[in-house]
Amino acid sequence: MSKISILYVDDEENNLVSFKANFRMKYNIHTAISGNEAIEIIKKTPIEIIITDQRMPEMTGVEFLEKVIEINPEPMRILLTGYTDMTAVIDAVNKGKIFHYLTKPWNANELDETIQKAYEIYADRKSTLDKFSSLEDSNEQLEFLLRQKLLS
Repeated sequence: MSKISILYVDDEENNLVSFKANFRMKYNIHTAISGNEAIEIIKKTPIEIIITDQRMPEMTGVEFLEKVIEINPEPMRILLTGYTDMTAVIDAVNKGKIFHYLTKPWNANELDETIQKAYEIYADRKSTLDKFSSLEDSNEQLEFLLRQKLLS
């Protein structure tokens, strides 16, 4: 099984370095220092889980996640913030459609557990979509065979 691909977005370089140091052996880590840089990564790289800080200069984490949903709604989304901002949390749930909200500074074990749970849901959704696609293909083939039989 290949490593889970995670994109970690934070405007503080030391947080990016710390995240990579903690998780690089276990996961395939991509980091970005801004929402715009992260969007470029998402356009080019398959990502399964996105972890983003809320307070960043160019755009907030929620604004970034809203843009992500337009590009690729499949990755699981986790929001980190060092502030207790209920409006941001509500927006994150409603607009950014986050899976989980964690406070900073994050605890490596808690974050790892959250990543694992997020990936389980991601994998289940992907499996369901793959099965649905396979059923659609089978249905089309059956309809074609039925038409062939009716015409002969």
